[in-house]
Amino acid sequence: MKLIDRWALMRNTSVEDVAQHTMQVAMIAHALCVIENTLFGGDYDADRAAVLALYHESAEVVTGDLPTPVKYYDDDINRAYKNIEHRAEQKLIDTLPEELKSAFAPFVKPDKNDREYVFVKRADKMSALVKCVEELAVGNNEFKNAYDATVKGLNEVSEKSVKYFLETFIPAYSMSLDYLLD
Repeated sequence: MKLIDRWALMRNTSVEDVAQHTMQVAMIAHALCVIENTLFGGDYDADRAAVLALYHESAEVVTGDLPTPVKYYDDDINRAYKNIEHRAEQKLIDTLPEELKSAFAPFVKPDKNDREYVFVKRADKMSALVKCVEELAVGNNEFKNAYDATVKGLNEVSEKSVKYFLETFIPAYSMSLDYLLD
């Protein structure tokens, strides 16, 4: 995963690989569940969300990272890519010893309707937003359209934890460490 770069079609001031992205998504998914439970009366398994997030891009060790504009260019390409992704996930499971397959399969090939998985999807978008914020903070305006589209999408979700995270934590991603610790 550390060998697969993200944002391949855009000029980056710092390279982000899939391993870094995955760690960030796991932390954000965990945080979203904790926020949802603590502040908004939710009953989600934050630890499960974090583990689901750790495996959410595992198929990319087979497929690589297909850029979003390509992946969602049209319905035919999206369906074809989902099929490739599904096969890659199954390939990963098939490489495991028989006695371990049932333990890993729910994470490598999760039920997309899993109640904690929704927080992985939100965290995945939030991680994209973080990348956009960081790039914009150093003057890389190539991420402006991605920023606008990602904020729009996140503002349309129903989970209160997402709105809370956007308001409370996202501004810090454009600040320097000196400013944060001041």
